[in-house]
Order: sequence, then structure tokens, then C-alpha cells
Amino acid sequence: MHDFFVSAVAFIVLVGLMVVVHEFGHFIVAKLCGVRVEAFSVGFGPRLFGVRYGETDYKVCLLPLGGFVKMTGETPDGIQTGSGPENVSDFDPGSFMNHPRWQRMLIGVAGPVSNFILAFVLMLIYFNFIHEVPDIRTTKIEWVTPGSAADQAGLKPGDVVTKIDSRSNPDYQTFYDVAAENKGRAIPLAVNRDGGAFQSSLQLPANVDPQHYDLDKAGLFIQDAQSPIAIEQVSPDSPVQRAGLQKGDKILAIDGHSFHSVLPLVDYMQHVDKGKPVTLSIERNGATLAPIAVQPYQQDGSWRLGFQGAIPDDFSVRAEPMSFSNAVAESRDFCASSSLLIVNVLKKVLTHKVSVKQLSGPVGIAVAAGQAVKEPYWSAKFGLAASISLNLGILNLLPFPILDGGLILLLAVESIMRRDINMMVKERIYQAAFVVLVAFFAFIMFNDVSKLQMFNHLKP
Repeated sequence: MHDFFVSAVAFIVLVGLMVVVHEFGHFIVAKLCGVRVEAFSVGFGPRLFGVRYGETDYKVCLLPLGGFVKMTGETPDGIQTGSGPENVSDFDPGSFMNHPRWQRMLIGVAGPVSNFILAFVLMLIYFNFIHEVPDIRTTKIEWVTPGSAADQAGLKPGDVVTKIDSRSNPDYQTFYDVAAENKGRAIPLAVNRDGGAFQSSLQLPANVDPQHYDLDKAGLFIQDAQSPIAIEQVSPDSPVQRAGLQKGDKILAIDGHSFHSVLPLVDYMQHVDKGKPVTLSIERNGATLAPIAVQPYQQDGSWRLGFQGAIPDDFSVRAEPMSFSNAVAESRDFCASSSLLIVNVLKKVLTHKVSVKQLSGPVGIAVAAGQAVKEPYWSAKFGLAASISLNLGILNLLPFPILDGGLILLLAVESIMRRDINMMVKERIYQAAFVVLVAFFAFIMFNDVSKLQMFNHLKP
């Protein structure tokens, strides 16, 4: 019950903020264009309180699920919806429908743009004032991809880096900082292996991403915890669920190899096992279970087991705020990469490369929001909020009637035709779109609810 309450409150606050910012974008551009805004509401339903200033009622309503902007004449069929003496005439200069199409398109695009700006500002605040980095004092190699640059350099799992370039005894962050400065070059390394010294030179590919702790293209994975991988969430109908694994289980070894994070485990299955069954050593409630054989499945080109790993108990971070210029660059890169990720997922859904069942809706967002609130690190909170804001902006730009992108598309078509689309046709388009949208929303809701842990026992 506590988890449900936390998730519900987090969802209301998070999505409420995103929607209000989205609607504020419509509001401010509508005002600038001279469109009469009858109401700016935070929440839906009965009015609780507010203030009327000029022609607009600024109010707070009972249901705290976002908000809305009510503009005069803003209906698919163009019927005037305002009230008062200004509507006596057939032509109302304050009506949304009586403004030039380019202004209506600007008003439509302003909501998604506001979400993009919010995402950027959130990440700018995080990187410029917080920016958490792993607080790990020893750089120990967890896994080396066979045949990779790290493998060719003679590096092995268990090696402890004692020197990288000119830096002695680098900690986790220092190691990646030096690697970021040497992308595309050979970098000298010294490691301690079973009490002995080993000298090497690692050729770093130009496309590695040390700033985001990613050296997998060099085949190198650095250990970020001492504790084994713990399962936070089991995906429905996944290999580990069918094998009987549960939330809270700890993976002590995979085919005899000890891993402490998910990425090297995935790399092992990709380059060593290559889809063959793996044998897991599992600890549950302090007791070691009999070895369990699991057959991985392929997802997004990689072999997976179907679980989400928990943050290790011994993982810690420290704050290292970035300079303003670096924070701007990092925020820009975050928004760009996250937007491309969203677009790629939508593309894969449309081309049937990813099942629509993998999409999450309000319930999935609420679960993620609840998890982010409970996590001790700010990165999860800011990252989730920015990602949801980007999602909302991009989804609203899709050229589907009822969404902002649909409005913009119809206005663009009318601009090309140099005349308005027949009102009857426009009404039918919106009615059909509404039915499709409601059906899709119902499917996503059902899909979300079916993923909840409480319903897993009902599945075969």
C-alpha cells in the first residue's frame, strides 16, 4: 500500500507538472497572438479556487491530473464557444479560429516546445548544481570482451589499474576522465594482477563514451560494486520468470563467472554464450539455491534474461557539479540522445520490430516515478522527469488528429489548399481519431496493469 501511495503521488506531481508546462506554452503564445484565453486551469473537474484577471480565469480544479487552456473558438468545427458581448458579431477577432493559420500552428507547436525547454532546464540544473559521480576508490576490471581492444592489450577480469597515462592509483571517476581525454589514441596502463605488475597499452576507439562510463566498444567493463547482481523487477513472460526467479534474488554467478552489474553480464551472453543456455547460481533469503538453467531471448539485437537489476547496496556517489558551459553541452546531449531513443522505439513499433506490449502508459510511468522517488540519487529523479517531458513533447507532435501534431498537419494541408477543410470532413476525422485514441489508451492501460507484480501469478 505504501508503494502504491508513493507511486500515485509521484505520478500526479510529475505528470501534472509536465502537462501544466505544456499548456502554459499554448497559453503564452495564444496571448501573444491576441487569442482570447477564457481559462487556464491547473487540474480538471469542479473549480476549487482561482482569480479572474482580464478575460482569463486562472483556476485550480479538483482533479490534479495536469491542466488545460480554454481558448475561444478552439473546437474542431470552429463553433464559437466564448460568451459575452464580444460574440454578438459573427466575426470574433479574439477567436482561435479567426486567426491566421501560421499563428494557430505556432500556438499548436508551443506546447511541445515548452516540454523540450523544461527537459533541458531540468538537466541543466542537475549537471550544473548536482551531477553525481560514482564514489569508487579502486579501478578494478570486471569483464573483458573476447577479441576486443582490451583483450588484445592483455587485460583480464580481476586486474586492478595502478596507473593510467600519468595518473597513479586512479579512482573510478579519474579512470574515465583520463580515458575521455584519450579517445582514439593508445593509452598506457599498469595493472596489479595477483600481486604482480603488468604493463600494457590500450588502444581506445574514437567512438567510446567514457563521459557516460561506457567503454564497451573497447571491450572493457570496470567493476562498480562488490555485491552480486540483485533482481529488482522480473519482466512478465521472460526467461527468468519462467525459471522461477523472483524480486530480491541475487545472482552469485553465471556459468561460474561473478558479475556485479548487468552490462558485463549482457556482454558475456552476447560474445561468449551467444544465445546458449546459461547456468545461474542464485541466493534467495540468504540460502543458495540449486543451479538454474535459463535460455536467454533476443531483444534489440542483444541476448537478455528479462530482469531489471537493483542498485547495489554498496554503490555510492559524490557530487561533482559541472561548469555552466559543460552543463549546457551535457544537457543538450541528454535531450538529443533521449529524443532519438524515443523516435527509434516508435519506429520499431511501427515496423513491428518491437511489440506494442512493451510500451508503458500511465501505470508504467507511475511505477517508474515511485521507484525514482525511493532511490537515494538525484540522477534518477531528474533523468525520469526530463525523459517524460521529452516523451510528452514528441508524442504530441505526432501527426495524429486531436494531438498538437494533428492540428498542425491539418492547418498545413489547409494552407497548401488555400481553403479550409470541409467542417463535416474535419468532424469525422476527429471523431474517428478519438475512437482510435481511446481504444489505444485502453489497451496501454490493460497492458500496464498486466505487468504489475500482483498479477504475475495469474499468468501461465
